[in-house]
Amino acid sequence: MPWMKGVLRDGTALVADCVIPSFTNPNNLSIVTGVPPSVHGICGNYLFDTASNSELMMNDPKWLRAPSILAALADAGKRCAVVTAKDKLRRLLGHGMRGICFSAEHANAATLDDNGIDGVLELVGLPLPDVYSAALSEFVFAAGLRIAQTQRADVMYLSTTDYVQHKHAPGTEAANAFYAMMDGYLAKMDALGCVIALTADHGMNAKTWLDASPDVIYLQDVLDAWFGAAQARVILPITDPYVVHHGALGSFATVYLAAGSDARALASRIGAMRGIESVWLREAAAQRFELPADRIGDLVVVAERSTVLGSAAAKHDLSGLDAPLRSHGGVSEQRVPLVVNRRIAGVDTQRRWRNFDAFELALNHAQ
Repeated sequence: MPWMKGVLRDGTALVADCVIPSFTNPNNLSIVTGVPPSVHGICGNYLFDTASNSELMMNDPKWLRAPSILAALADAGKRCAVVTAKDKLRRLLGHGMRGICFSAEHANAATLDDNGIDGVLELVGLPLPDVYSAALSEFVFAAGLRIAQTQRADVMYLSTTDYVQHKHAPGTEAANAFYAMMDGYLAKMDALGCVIALTADHGMNAKTWLDASPDVIYLQDVLDAWFGAAQARVILPITDPYVVHHGALGSFATVYLAAGSDARALASRIGAMRGIESVWLREAAAQRFELPADRIGDLVVVAERSTVLGSAAAKHDLSGLDAPLRSHGGVSEQRVPLVVNRRIAGVDTQRRWRNFDAFELALNHAQ
């Protein structure tokens, strides 16, 4: 990554915290709104809606409680563009924003009326990528480069997929090839004069035993064995339609308890299990992790670095795991890079930076 090597030397290189749970939707929405989930409301990819007594994806803008920086910039007359890898984020990231907004997943279906652009495949010069591939993220970078070259957007938000990071550890051939590809596109954008703020929605760790099998605590099965069925409901906010590479297993879970349950005693009992880093009561979790208290369960459970949480074993299809499980969601995946390709004078490297400081740095300090 020769471009990155130069930026780390001559630009601004910080280490920041993402929001917890360290999942895709909460962090992407924090980055584009500049606030934590307690303000914007998106506390996972998936939630239990107590009003309808149903488990739902959080990919509908109705769950948003804060406007985005991108929408505000567009309202102020700036030309904005959003390109995201998976379509699950498109409606959330582009909510209220006039401009270009499409996903690499459905790039072939983009229209001028719905997405602010058409003929995307012809513009980018790449075939429609498979959703489970490194090519999905490459399409995002390639599209961003072509938009920068042809549309002269003032602000672009490019959101890639973590497929490669789930499947391939750092230093492996596939991982190195991915980062070399990314570095090449960023270098070309830099050459156009783009200010680039680069960060991540979360980190990633191996979640395995020593024999490389998944290290899973099936929390729903544990609770059912302790109390019987229907006394507790485990929700896994990592859940989304794209589970082949992680089997819906992450290091963060929330638990809804039947009326009259002793939440404090149960928190202590779960917290004593091997592989559990911490268990929080609702209000304490909301305060500690900056979450909306009305959208999490009675308990929040965070697993240790090498452990993931499942619901019931029978509900998880791990047949697609053709490599040792790598996943995220916990505090162990909170530290992420925050890099800007401009040297910003007077940056306090000792303060707590957040990944959602990216727009603040790019717009207010790097111009």
